[in-house]
Amino acid sequence: MSEERKEGYEEMQTENPASEGASEETFAETGDAALEDENTVEQAADNPAEHRITELEMKLEETENRYFRLQADMENLRRRSRLDLEASSKYRAQNLISDLLPVIDNFERALKMDADNEQAKSILKGMEMVYNGLIAALKTEGAEPIESAGKEFDPHVHQAVMQVEDENFEPNTVVEEFQKGYKLKDRIIRPAMVKVSQ
Repeated sequence: MSEERKEGYEEMQTENPASEGASEETFAETGDAALEDENTVEQAADNPAEHRITELEMKLEETENRYFRLQADMENLRRRSRLDLEASSKYRAQNLISDLLPVIDNFERALKMDADNEQAKSILKGMEMVYNGLIAALKTEGAEPIESAGKEFDPHVHQAVMQVEDENFEPNTVVEEFQKGYKLKDRIIRPAMVKVSQ
C-alpha cells in the first residue's frame, strides 16, 4: 500500500469514530424529540376533550342561571297576581262608594234643614233613616269618614282650601270642615276639604 493511501486510510479511521459518536448523539436527540412530540400529540388529543368539557360546563351553568331567573320571574308573577287579586277583593267597592259620596253629601245638606211642620219632620226622619242605612253599608265595606275638625292638618287626608288666623286653635289645626273626606280601609277615596289655622 502506498504511503499516500495508508495516510488516507488512517485519516478515514480517525474520522469514523468521531462520526460514529456524533451519530449516536444525534440518534439520542432524535429519540428524545420523538418522545416530546408524542407527549405533545397526546396533550393535543386531550385538549379538545377538556375544551369541550369546559364549554359544556359553561353552557350548563348558563342554562341553570336562565332556569333560576325564569323561576324567580314566575314566582314574582304569582306574587303580583296574588297581590292584585287581594287588592281587587279588598277595594272592590271603591267605585261604588265614590259614586255614592255625592249622594251622601246631598243627604247631609238636606238633613241640616229646619223642619217647621210635622210633614217636613216626617220626611226628614225618613231621609235620616236612608242616610243611616247608606252609612252602615259603607262601614260594612270598610269605608268610613275621615275625622277632621280639631285635628292636626294632614296633607295626606286633608285638602286645605282656606287658611285663617284663630287664637282658639293651635297653628296647623283644622278649624272647619267644608266637605267630609272618606277612606276605604287604608286607601283615601276623597280627602276632606277643610279650613286650617295659620
